Amino acid sequence: MTDFTHYTYRVLWSADDGEFVGQVAEMPSLSWLAPTQDEALRGIVALVEDVIEDLQDSGEPIPEPFAERRYSGEFKVRIPPELHRQLAIQAAEEHVSLNRLVSSRLAS
Repeated sequence: MTDFTHYTYRVLWSADDGEFVGQVAEMPSLSWLAPTQDEALRGIVALVEDVIEDLQDSGEPIPEPFAERRYSGEFKVRIPPELHRQLAIQAAEEHVSLNRLVSSRLAS
């Protein structure tokens, strides 16, 4: 059973609504509006708990929380050949691998 507390929750102010909105990254179609941050968080967490229960009851797939997913540390990115050349030159000038250069740029 998926633990509803393991999902990635956030609460933001919605100027359009004049309230706080609770969101969950793994289920972007869900949100919860409330006058306080605490109520928005409690509301979205309770909603996710209900949605997971409904998905389980109907046999539908349940999104896996990001916190429980395994990542390989690899992903492919397509870039223009000229940018690839520029990055390769920068990496050589800095005496690091292209991978290390790009990784440090993504981290900053």
